Amino acid sequence: MRRLLILALLASPALAQQSPSPVRAQHEAIAKLSFLEGNWSGSATVNEGPNTPVHITQTERVEPKLDGLILTVEGAGIDPGGRIVFRAFATISYDDDAHQYRIRAYNNGHYVDTQLSVDTDGFSWGYSAGQVHITNTMHLTAGEWDEKTVSTTGQNPPLTIVEMLLKHRQ
Repeated sequence: MRRLLILALLASPALAQQSPSPVRAQHEAIAKLSFLEGNWSGSATVNEGPNTPVHITQTERVEPKLDGLILTVEGAGIDPGGRIVFRAFATISYDDDAHQYRIRAYNNGHYVDTQLSVDTDGFSWGYSAGQVHITNTMHLTAGEWDEKTVSTTGQNPPLTIVEMLLKHRQ
C-alpha cells in the first residue's frame, strides 16, 4: 500500500505536466480579448419604443482582473444634461472544462449568465426572457467598437433597441 501511495505521488507531477494548466488555458483565452481593454466612449441611440430614440454618450471601461483570468466591463450612458441614465457591469471569463467563454452581465437589479461567442473582431451573446430574445453583437471595425442590441418577440420582426459606436480613449 505504501508503495502505491509513493508511486501515485511521483506520478502526479508528470500527469500535471501532460495536460495544460486550467489557469494557462484561461489566461490564453482571455488574452484573445485584450483588444477590448481600456476606456471607450462615443454615441449611442436607445430606442425605448416606436419613434422615441434617446441619444446618449456611452462609456465602457474594460479591465483585466485576477491576474488576467477575467475581464470586467463597466458601462454608463449619459444623457445630454450629464445625467447617468444607464449603468451595467459584466464579467467575462473562460470555462476551460466546457471550452467556452461566459459573460455575467448586471443591469438594473437583474443579471444574466450566458455563453459569449468570440470572433477575431468581436463577440456576441444573448438570452431569452419568456417570448423575448435579446442578442448583443459587437464588432471592432477600423478601431471602433460597434455594438447593437436586438430584441425579437415571438414572430415579430427584430427591433434594434441599442446602437453604439465607441472610440478607444486610452
